[in-house]
Amino acid sequence: MIAVLLDQGLPRTAAGLLREIGWDAQNVSERGMSQAEDVAIIEVARQEGRVVVTLDADFHALLAVSGAHGPSVLRIRMEGLKADQVTSLIEQVFAVAGNALALGAMVTVLDGKIRIKHLPIVK
Repeated sequence: MIAVLLDQGLPRTAAGLLREIGWDAQNVSERGMSQAEDVAIIEVARQEGRVVVTLDADFHALLAVSGAHGPSVLRIRMEGLKADQVTSLIEQVFAVAGNALALGAMVTVLDGKIRIKHLPIVK
């Protein structure tokens, strides 16, 4: 089962739509983490084997400088998406990059293009 943790900025209802299709999906606000620091969200995702889905570039930066092997992060570089659009986009990305995300990766989506960087980032 695919497990994701959706960050603030993404529609809370997207987690519910993903659950309807069988995913283990949560939004940080459902976890009482709406004000949590990014490092706390990363740690929860790491402990629970979840992929962080975010609009925030800080997650990639934190992983890159830490040399960590995970958790994987999917950064969506498009704002204003509705819950059904976010859900569809996440499904599409996992269809293409699911193996990389399962192994540890930073994935960025912009204008229909998917960029994958495998973790850890070596300096």
